[in-house]
Amino acid sequence: MWLLVYILNGDRYLTEVLEELLEIGVTGASILDSVGMLHFLSQEIPIFAGFRSILKGTKPYNKIVISVIRDEQLLQQALATIDRTVGGIENGKRGILFSVPLEHLISPGTKSLPG
Repeated sequence: MWLLVYILNGDRYLTEVLEELLEIGVTGASILDSVGMLHFLSQEIPIFAGFRSILKGTKPYNKIVISVIRDEQLLQQALATIDRTVGGIENGKRGILFSVPLEHLISPGTKSLPG
């Protein structure tokens, strides 16, 4: 079992990513709004106002897509699908994509923690 996390810069590809994930069988995901650290500091703490010029032209917010994926083959497919859908994570500022293994999950329909 894995947690898939895609931190998308802005929201340009969000709809396409979600549609493509659904198409391959990822039926559950949560979408969170977030703000990058430099944007937050430049707006909220006067001493960091100089960062505003560095950040000019960048989106002040991100979308975070998280999904629990139980099957390793589906995880690999989801990673490849997101990368393809956004035109390559490494190309430009398309965000950060990663997965982490999950040891425990408590949700409706699952058994309680081991032990």
